[in-house]
Amino acid sequence: MPRHKYNALNKGVLIAAAGILAVAAGASVMTIAGAAEPQSTNAPIPKMVIGTVFAPVDAAPWAQAVTYNTQQVPVGSRVQVKEELRRSGGTRIELRLRDLGADRVYGAHVHTKPCGKLPTDAGPHYQNLLDPTQPSVDPAFANPDNKVWLDLTTNKDGSARSIATVDWRFREGGARSVVLHEMATATHAGHAGTAGARLACVNVPFM
Repeated sequence: MPRHKYNALNKGVLIAAAGILAVAAGASVMTIAGAAEPQSTNAPIPKMVIGTVFAPVDAAPWAQAVTYNTQQVPVGSRVQVKEELRRSGGTRIELRLRDLGADRVYGAHVHTKPCGKLPTDAGPHYQNLLDPTQPSVDPAFANPDNKVWLDLTTNKDGSARSIATVDWRFREGGARSVVLHEMATATHAGHAGTAGARLACVNVPFM
């Protein structure tokens, strides 16, 4: 897929387009089915899909996704997040990226708060079982079974896809964004769950 280049003139156009995407188009969210648990095995599986582009950080009050580091997550690069509730009671999350740097590793996690102008505005990682010690760097709590880790590596075209499946559901209102980090997620004690600086953020109204 071709890459996109943006100059100062069309950057403003992108901001306007992102605003339309987030406000007029209902923030690019498509709910395929309600969040309630299906009543029969024939009922549709609840799904939610959001797709948008990363806007400049100045657009944070209304943009669906923002980049804090335009070198590593360019303005105009694309992101899609898909959530699927499983009949077993679990959750499947899929993350897709396009138009990023080639052959690069990114850490990615679900966070508790919406994106803001500051990388820290998205809050900590969502945990199914909350670590009483924060920040959480204990592998007993900071692990891919208790969190949603979506680390991924781009191909030569700057595209990537990752999937995480957990056996639990998000608490209502408890998960609000996906954040991209500068490196793969660490797993060792004292650093578990860390992945370096926050590069970009996308708002996701998880079910």
